[in-house]
Amino acid sequence: MDTAQQLQIVVAEVQAARQQVASLNAQVREIEGTIIAVKNQPSDMALHRQMGSILVEVEDREKLLSDLEITLEQMKKAVAGMSEREAELVSTYEKLKQSLEG
Repeated sequence: MDTAQQLQIVVAEVQAARQQVASLNAQVREIEGTIIAVKNQPSDMALHRQMGSILVEVEDREKLLSDLEITLEQMKKAVAGMSEREAELVSTYEKLKQSLEG
């Protein structure tokens, strides 16, 4: 495989990594918003969680918050890992580009 083909592959991988980072960041923001909403919901009002295609009343708010916070941390780790992968791909792209140019 020549350098130009490698460069095309790396460009596609960079684009895919950037899309994944954007998607993961959107999910992080959604979970953060959900945590805020749960914390702000008055304790005397029912809180529901979607399970499949139905809503189920939440009985243990602390467990729900714990689950959400664990998920948030996992998502943040995924963002960091994917961002690192993106940086590696950009570095590879730069090296391939330089070898093509010179």
